[in-house]
Amino acid sequence: MKCAFLICFAFGGQCLYSQTYDLSITITNIKSTDGEIEIGLYNKKKSFPLVDKQYKLFIIDAKKNSGIYTIKDLPKGEYAVAIFHDKNSDRICNTNFLGIPKEGYGFSKNFKPRLSAPSFNDCKIDLNSNMAITIKLIY
Repeated sequence: MKCAFLICFAFGGQCLYSQTYDLSITITNIKSTDGEIEIGLYNKKKSFPLVDKQYKLFIIDAKKNSGIYTIKDLPKGEYAVAIFHDKNSDRICNTNFLGIPKEGYGFSKNFKPRLSAPSFNDCKIDLNSNMAITIKLIY
């Protein structure tokens, strides 16, 4: 009986440490309903904002002006979000000859890059409770 109690106690205590949270992202300044919005969620500094290195990737239909997407059941931790409006649905953030995106893009904390891509620390959010953020796309 003691053994059964200890096992139940151990599993019950572990549930307290494995809490998950939801991250709601409101995307504003969507210029058209053409194509899709790609949301990249990153949890590692070295992979941000590299394509195909996301922790999670979500693709949603573009909606004029704004849209909300909720990522559920994320473990507590540090994350950064990179979004782009894939107007032509080619799964690529098209850029000009200088490497500047020709499609709308945005980052958590509404960080506006100057001459290079932002760092993870520039866009980092600490998820330790349910959270809502807004990202305004830049065109």
